[in-house]
Amino acid sequence: MSLELWFSLLVICALGAMSPGPSLAMVMQNTVGGGRLCGVVAGIAHALGVGLYAGLTVLGLAAVIAHQPWLYRLVTWGGALYLAWLGFQALRAGGSDGFEVVSQSRGWRRAMRDGLLVALGNPKLIVFFIALLSQFVTVDLSADARWLVVATAALVDGGWYVLVALVLSHSRVLPWLQRRAGWIHRLTGVVLLGLAARVALG
Repeated sequence: MSLELWFSLLVICALGAMSPGPSLAMVMQNTVGGGRLCGVVAGIAHALGVGLYAGLTVLGLAAVIAHQPWLYRLVTWGGALYLAWLGFQALRAGGSDGFEVVSQSRGWRRAMRDGLLVALGNPKLIVFFIALLSQFVTVDLSADARWLVVATAALVDGGWYVLVALVLSHSRVLPWLQRRAGWIHRLTGVVLLGLAARVALG
C-alpha cells in the first residue's frame, strides 16, 4: 500500500471516529462517572470492537452480515437495546439525590464492556467499513497491507477516544464536570435513548 493511499485511509478513519454519536456519549459517561481510567479503558475497548469489524470486512465476512437481513437486524436491535439500557442507567444516576461521581464509579471492567458492546452493537460500522475498505482492499493486496488497514482503523479510533477521555479528565475539567454530573448524566441519558430509537427505527 502506497503512503498516499494509507494517508487517505487515515483521514477517512479519523473523520469517522470524530463524528459525534453513541460512542462519544459512552466515553464521556464513563469518564465523568468513573474518572480517567474508566474513560481510557472504554476508548480502548471501543477500538477493539472497531478493529474486529475492520478485520471481518477485510476477510469479507462483514458483507455476509450486511446481506443477511435477520443477522443484520439482530445486530441492530441488540445495539439499540444496549444503548437504551445505558440511557436509563444514566438517567437513574442523574436523578438520584446527593449524587456523587466518585461513589458512582463504574469500574474499568464495566467501562470495557460498555466500549466493546457499543462498538459491536453499531451496525453502521459494518456498512461504513464495507463502503470504506472496498476502496483500499483489493484482491491482490498483501496480508501485511490488509492488517495495516485493520490496525489503522483500530488505532485511530482508540487514539481519538483516549484523547477525549484524557481531556475530559484533566484536573481543571473533571471537577467542573463532576459538579454538574447530575445534569450531564441526564443529558447523556436522553441522548443515548434518542440514539437507541434512531438505531431501532433505522
